[in-house]
Amino acid sequence: MKIDRRSFLSFLIGGAAGTSLSPLPWKLMDDSSIWTQMWPWTPVPEDGAISYVNSVCTLCPGGCGITVQKIDDRAIKIEGMKQHPLNDGGICMLGLSGLQLLYGPRRVKTPLKRVGTRGSDQWMKISWKEAIAETAKKLDEIRSDNQPHDVAAISGSDRGTVPQLLMRFLNVYGSPNFIRTPSIQDSYELTLRLMQGNQSMAGFDLENSDLVLSFGSGIVDGWGSPVRMIRAKSSWQRSQTKVIQVEPRLSNSAAKSDQWIPINPGTEAVLALGLAHVIIKESLYDSVFIENYSIGFDEWKRHVRDEYRPDNVGKITGIDEQTIVTLARTFARASKPLAICGKGQGSTPGSIGEFMAVHALNALVGNMNKAGGIWAVADHKYIDWPEINLDDISKNGMSKGRLDGAGSKTYPFTRYRLNRFADAVDTDDKYPLKMLFIHDANPLYTMHDTQQVQKAFAKIPFIVSFSSYMNETTQYADIILPNHTYLERFEDVPTPTGIPKPVIGLVKPVVDPQFDTRHIGDVIILLARALGGNISAAFPWKNYQACLQDTLKGRWQTMIDNGFWSDPDFTAPSWEASFGLPSEKFEFVNSDTGLMPKSDLISIEGDEASYPLVLVPHDSIRLAKGFVSDPPFMVKSVSDKVLKRDDLLVEINPETAKSLGFTEGSKAVISTPKNKASVKLHLFHGIMPGIIAMPTGLGHEGTDEYIDGKGVNYNRLVGPVEDPVSGLDVAWGIRAKLSKA
Repeated sequence: MKIDRRSFLSFLIGGAAGTSLSPLPWKLMDDSSIWTQMWPWTPVPEDGAISYVNSVCTLCPGGCGITVQKIDDRAIKIEGMKQHPLNDGGICMLGLSGLQLLYGPRRVKTPLKRVGTRGSDQWMKISWKEAIAETAKKLDEIRSDNQPHDVAAISGSDRGTVPQLLMRFLNVYGSPNFIRTPSIQDSYELTLRLMQGNQSMAGFDLENSDLVLSFGSGIVDGWGSPVRMIRAKSSWQRSQTKVIQVEPRLSNSAAKSDQWIPINPGTEAVLALGLAHVIIKESLYDSVFIENYSIGFDEWKRHVRDEYRPDNVGKITGIDEQTIVTLARTFARASKPLAICGKGQGSTPGSIGEFMAVHALNALVGNMNKAGGIWAVADHKYIDWPEINLDDISKNGMSKGRLDGAGSKTYPFTRYRLNRFADAVDTDDKYPLKMLFIHDANPLYTMHDTQQVQKAFAKIPFIVSFSSYMNETTQYADIILPNHTYLERFEDVPTPTGIPKPVIGLVKPVVDPQFDTRHIGDVIILLARALGGNISAAFPWKNYQACLQDTLKGRWQTMIDNGFWSDPDFTAPSWEASFGLPSEKFEFVNSDTGLMPKSDLISIEGDEASYPLVLVPHDSIRLAKGFVSDPPFMVKSVSDKVLKRDDLLVEINPETAKSLGFTEGSKAVISTPKNKASVKLHLFHGIMPGIIAMPTGLGHEGTDEYIDGKGVNYNRLVGPVEDPVSGLDVAWGIRAKLSKA
């Protein structure tokens, strides 16, 4: 058997990825004594009665069902819940490590008030009565000045009862400034709005596809619902589904695919339109769908045929012309092809041009709301609360417009723009922000140009965090009102992004609260009562659990019994009922805005003369990069090709390294227009020349001794880049240079 260089690399790296995702490492966890071998703060359970509790993991957006084993009142092991519709017994490393977050030293154990300078980690313990009273007093002062819009909230989600309670509180108080943290959900929502007229999430029937074309999506690197994706990858092997990965770097996802196509960073939309050119030219598209259920096709077709010939596309993308033609034919001739996008784990939005171009490929082959295709999944409207009554102060505040500019005349369909938050706060260009709530988010770590974000946060007079753990953003709070962890509380988890059918998971308390924490839902209700009037009236429930039971209604008992609720009769709507635009059709050219799938290339920051290299991130399922950081178990799983002791390793092509005078393990300083950092270099044939790749999820500060000071935070080196259509930050790289350390 002949194995070329690329095949060998795919075999080698894919084998490593396969080992990390196989059941072997999880078998090590069958012995609960592993929890006592290296971390003395983990309690050793005494002998006692064994029981099991089904719940849902909330450590990432995946929404996996979990089963927690207990000895008496002590949780000792987490595993995947069997027969859960999302993960069916599977679990990732982060979910497996949840007990280290429950019992670990990073917990915030009681309400805290800052007594030192911001970020100094100097706190004073206060009672819940004092904490609620001081927060309510600040809210009352701002509202008494008729400035309720000067309050904002940043939340990891806007779906489910907890984020909706926080949003409801802000709105009845008089602030429009509820902001969701960014992800590919923003880009897909806007794409579906422009091309289909749906206020929906994108769902992917991956398990039934026979060809998956991924534009940089980290299929086994944490994209979407991670365990579901890994299970889908296993099912593709059994069904002989072909997987094609397009990205500049041979990631685990690329190595585990049937074909890897290297591409110049940022040119994915150009390739998608080049594929569309071939499909249209050779009449490989679904004529029934195009002729009967779409509009604007002829105008878009002329644009694609004029601008995206394979020879021109090849020059831009770095992919040879014949590969482009072959790929287009392979995609169009499959029975159930599916194109997906959203780079890495999908925590950063992508350009609307790219998302519309990839979505247009699915429309061309008519694989929409069909088995193996993309579905527009409307949010299941189970939250049906009474309308709120706004008083004059609230009405005045809600009329001021959003601080982040979302929903404005410039960006009418964009719902949240957290990337605009730091600059808006720093410049006071709309109005000064006087108070900020933070829930399930760590913007001082996750946002690009963290130095600018830190500067903006320093200007906010009063910050309240609901975090259960210390992290970079919690360190900047004035008051910490610690929430129960997900193993100590009730909460609903609506359908995660990418799931094609509605599923609501139920987080249930596995153990009693370990410390003096309170459910955020209860705290919001208490704050509303403290403020009185219309604000209090908007929260008629005795407590959060009463609110949740009232909201879920007849689903409650099913969810208590099963751990989730799903609609067994759900089917995707027919093409006749799929499109909510006035035309009632799929629009290749939006009739209101004239927008169409095209490749407005998003330029990355920096000039080539000063910064000859391109720095891109790479995500790993072994590195958490959201509002929680890696627990100790996950840190130990990170490869020494990523982190060696405390040193971060940056990948570089051997030819590029040689031209710059570097060898394997060389110490170097990486510089960008935003910042610089000391790193080591790892020579890697699986990355294109001229590109360097840095792992995400490292470089934490202010969390705990097991992760602090290890590596570099990629976001400190990269600045935001706004998409001209959405206004979202779509940066996926920056120009860089390397110098000798």
